[in-house]
Amino acid sequence: MNFDSIFSEKYYGNTFSDWGISILIIVGAVIIGKIAYWFFSKALKRFTEKTETKFDDILIDMLEEPLVVIVLIASVWYSLARLSFSNGLDVLIAHGMHAAIILTVTWMVVRLLDAMIEQYIVPLTEQSETDLDDMLLPVLRKSAKAMIWILGIIVALNNAGVEIAPLIAGLGIGGLALAMAAKDTVANFFGGFTIFTDKPFTVGDRVKLGGFDGVIYEVGLRSSRMRTLEGRMVTIPNARIADSMIENVSEEPSRKVFIKLGLVYDVTAQQIKQAMDLLKNIAASDIRIDEKVIVGFSGFGDSALEISFIYYIKSGEDYMAVQTDVNLAILEQFAANKLVFAYPTQTIYTKG
Repeated sequence: MNFDSIFSEKYYGNTFSDWGISILIIVGAVIIGKIAYWFFSKALKRFTEKTETKFDDILIDMLEEPLVVIVLIASVWYSLARLSFSNGLDVLIAHGMHAAIILTVTWMVVRLLDAMIEQYIVPLTEQSETDLDDMLLPVLRKSAKAMIWILGIIVALNNAGVEIAPLIAGLGIGGLALAMAAKDTVANFFGGFTIFTDKPFTVGDRVKLGGFDGVIYEVGLRSSRMRTLEGRMVTIPNARIADSMIENVSEEPSRKVFIKLGLVYDVTAQQIKQAMDLLKNIAASDIRIDEKVIVGFSGFGDSALEISFIYYIKSGEDYMAVQTDVNLAILEQFAANKLVFAYPTQTIYTKG
């Protein structure tokens, strides 16, 4: 077997040795990429961790992976450029590699921008008193990243040899059809704008909306998310929110509690008055209850003399805990004063 003839024989326009060298270049680039990634993630990070600023840590963390990818793309490009292909294939490879590098740079810029916002902008919005910036920031954050990606894709297509002007003109011709198809998306966008301007609720508010009762988790550009009291996440289109009646439970100054108590018919009028005084004192002694309290002898029931007790729990208090304490106080004080609660009874008279 003549090895010289094997290495000098051409396969798809290139010798066996040329193919082997190109493959070795790619393998070497992968090894160099691994080393570079280790250098960024280990050695260089240890150095940046000792500095006072966080900027260099963010820079290294966000750039390490895209830079390694760029090195790999460049090595593949070089290994293919040294081979002989047809003119059309050479141009296609060059355009593809240009586009790949531009998209990788776009990815790197988006990662860096997102990390900067998370490190520097988000803490500022959390410290501010208004909730508007908390609602707008996620939308602006997503919009900025989307715009960078759109710009990067346009530049990549242009460098890949695609004529952008005819493409944009073609999009203009189909704009009407696209607008019709995207009318729901546009409606949701303006619904989100309405939420930002009218502010029927903010992130963290408990609302009742469209048959759901829960806490607003996020307000987005197209939809908003609510975590229901059952712990489930519900996504609601903004257009539906803008057209719905919204009950903001968090905005209530106090929560009304209505209790109807029934005493046995054996109690006297004086005991009825005593029971009402006890209820007023129970409400007055709890600072979590508003001063507005309504107590009245409301009627003669089938099995009991009925007393209506209405009080209001202040906003921000634990409603269940307040109701529990009030109910226990009623049981204890009514029992101490021998005020007996009635239960359904029936008296049957028979003729002898």
